[in-house]
Amino acid sequence: MNISFNFKNLDPSPHLKDHIEKRFDKISKFIQDSDESDLQVNLAVEKTRQKADVVLNADNIHISAYEESPDMYATIDSVVDKLESQLRKIREKMKDRRRKAQTRDVRMEYFSLSEAGDAPTITGTDNYEPKPMSVEEAAMQLDSLQFEFLVFRNAETEGVNVIYRRKDGDYGLIDPGN
Repeated sequence: MNISFNFKNLDPSPHLKDHIEKRFDKISKFIQDSDESDLQVNLAVEKTRQKADVVLNADNIHISAYEESPDMYATIDSVVDKLESQLRKIREKMKDRRRKAQTRDVRMEYFSLSEAGDAPTITGTDNYEPKPMSVEEAAMQLDSLQFEFLVFRNAETEGVNVIYRRKDGDYGLIDPGN
């Protein structure tokens, strides 16, 4: 992560810069590609107020935080905590999106063919969430339900698979992920 400092009405001591770098290193764990991320730290002193304004530009992230207090070290700690809180919230949202993308409902449509050769018509639909199970469990489930096929989430690959009953009595497996 590239960190740049701007100081206004303030002579930075090496101890202050060291404190800032240590505190902002905590943020780098939230950013995946730390080489392409930029962190702009603006510190200012106005009379008795110590101000810190931070802007983070990373891959898909653009956030900022602002804090002011009578003590510069406390201001830096507060602004880092705010930034960390925002990054944690963004990370949780991304995790939730991935989880939702993995647990999509499956829609089944039933078709009816007429003998006149007309186009097939939909006679019904069914939505359900595929349950995670092994291939053996899916075969036992298919056997007990007396269906011709079963859509399930493969517990090993986490992909959606279809197991079906073949005309010779054996089972077939469709795994579109491989």
